[in-house]
Formats: sequence, structure tokens, C-alpha cells
Amino acid sequence: MDQEDRLAVFLDYENLALGAREHLGGMQFEFRPIADALAERGRLVFRRAYADWSFFDEDRRMLTRAHVELIEMPQRMGGSRKNAADIKMAIDAVEMAFERDYISTFVICTGDSDFTPLVHKLRELNKRVIGVGVEQSTARLLPPACDEFLYYDRLEGIEIPAKSTERRRAPQAAARPAPEPAATEADTEAEAKAAAEAEAEAEAEAGATEAGDVDSLAVVVAQTVAGLQQSTSGQVNASTLKRTLLRKDPTFNELDYGFRAFGELLRHLAERNVVELAEGPAKGDPEVSLPEHGDREDAFKLLRAVLSDHGDGSAALSGLKNLLRKVRPAFSEKKLGYRSFLQFCKAAETSGAVQLTWDPKLDDYVLTVRPDR
Repeated sequence: MDQEDRLAVFLDYENLALGAREHLGGMQFEFRPIADALAERGRLVFRRAYADWSFFDEDRRMLTRAHVELIEMPQRMGGSRKNAADIKMAIDAVEMAFERDYISTFVICTGDSDFTPLVHKLRELNKRVIGVGVEQSTARLLPPACDEFLYYDRLEGIEIPAKSTERRRAPQAAARPAPEPAATEADTEAEAKAAAEAEAEAEAEAGATEAGDVDSLAVVVAQTVAGLQQSTSGQVNASTLKRTLLRKDPTFNELDYGFRAFGELLRHLAERNVVELAEGPAKGDPEVSLPEHGDREDAFKLLRAVLSDHGDGSAALSGLKNLLRKVRPAFSEKKLGYRSFLQFCKAAETSGAVQLTWDPKLDDYVLTVRPDR
């Protein structure tokens, strides 16, 4: 545990809440997706949010349940207090950097470029800085200044309403380029169209039986291993995985799923080809990874088969997941470690199984079977 990163989280709440409301289809900001993403990166030992809470009554209750300390910064005294919350947050962060050496990572949750000098100062003090912000309301100067930057709208658990997304993103794209060229407007629109499918999947999982509960746990384990592999050097030990699962859900206990020990649970998932186990650095602490082949290759073959049986060998991304489930009802890309169906399809394209192209007429991705496979 002494080698774990200790994280301190500072939220410029007005920037986040208004950014989500204006650019994510009017959705309410939620702290849980941020907490889950950070749980894969270390222990959250400090959480503080700054705002005039008279404007965010419902949000205040949500944050209190998430154990976030609320700092009241009233704005009723006119324009002279407009930046009071920003100044207070910056002072607290620098003060903590000097007083608490055990905190190794500072998480600055805002899209405001005014915090760029704070990020530079924290890094000068040998602190790692992670930024979090709503993509369309994040200044372009801020992400490059951080060691890592997470876009709130791309986190696991965030589902953007499709119509609102398509209506709002077009003028924003014309106003300024996207902060990360790799993520296109087409990606976001396609993922938004899959929101209804994800919602139906969540409802199905909610009504699962005890056997289904183990399936739901397999999804969580696969997603967590994938997240840890992305945020670390790639090697994930069983002890690290168990700590991360507990950060996401402190009530987690393998006994509730019928397993006497966490190692027994991992062996069960390995038998089902959800994960792979290898000898770790210490006895009883194996290395856990996602299968390189196995179920993933079978899923790619299923995708090709469904496309081949669908007319001319091609189909739009929207609705394709339902076609796969008609053939294999238990199909879930999350069991394979992918956070969205679009991500799974991109992996299938990378493997050479299918071709993925954007069709502006359909306003959707189109998948086609590669003839050379």
C-alpha cells in the first residue's frame, strides 16, 4: 500500500456542472464516473468541491453522499467575487502540495485555462497532475499542461442523449477544433446512438439471477483490468485488482458470489476465458491480464458471420449489437474488456476482421466484411 499513489481531488464545480448541462444534452453532472476512473490510478484521500451551493442544491446532496467536502463561495456580492472560488481552490492546492508530502497526485477537475499556471506549479513541485473536464468546454491550453487529462464525456458510465449531442456539437466543432484529433465528432455521435442499447443492457443486468450476478461481476473485472492496463505499465497483479474493485465498490466481497477467496474467483473467471492468470512477483499474487485471443477472436468471427448474413455483407453500427444478440443472447463487449460497442468494432477492424467507415448520409458508421479474411 505504501507504493500506491495518493490522490487529492479538487473540483471547480460550476465549470463542470454548467459544461455538462450546456454541452452534454442537459444532463446532470455525476461524480461517480470520475471516482471510478481515479480508483484505477490510486487511493482518493482528499475530495473537495468549490461553488456557490445555493445554485446546486441537488448536486450538493449527490456530492455529500460521495464524501466530497463542499467549500461555499457565495457569489452574491457582485463581480468582484466572480473568481473567488478559483482563487481559493488554487491556494488550497498549492498549500496542500507543501504540507502533505504523501499526496503524489493532484486531480484538477475543470476546463478553465486559468488553472494552467496552477498545473505548472504543481508539476514544478514534483507532483503528478491529472485533469478532468467536459470536452467542449475545456480550453485547449489545459490538457497539454497535465500529465494526463480525462474527458468527462468519455468516462465509463456517461451516456449522452443522441439528439441533443448531434444538435449541439456541430456549432462547437466549427468554433474550435477538438482537443484530441484522434477522437472525431463521428465517434461521439455513433456512441451516442448506442446509448439506447447500453441502457437496455443495464436493465437486463439489473434483473439477473445469481448466476447472472457472476456474469455482471465478470464484466466489472474485465473493465477494471483493461483500465489498469491502460493507466499502468501493463502488469496487473491480483492484489492491485482487488484493491481497485474495493475502491469502486467498498462493499465488494467475493463471498457474496459464492467464492471462498479472491484467488478462487479469478480461477473461475480464467476457466471462462474472461481473464488469464500467470505467475506474479509474489506467491499467491498472480498476474492478471485479458485474453489475447479466445473469446475475443470468437466474438470477431460472430461479427463477421452476422454481417455476412445481412444483405450485402455490411450493416450500420446502430442496431448491429441487437443482431449479434439474436444469434448469441449472452454477447457483451464489456466481458471482453471493451467499454463500448464502438470500441469493440474498432478492435475488430484493427484485427482485420471488418472494415469500419463513416457514412455521412446515414450519419452512422458502416461495418463491412473484409473479403480477404
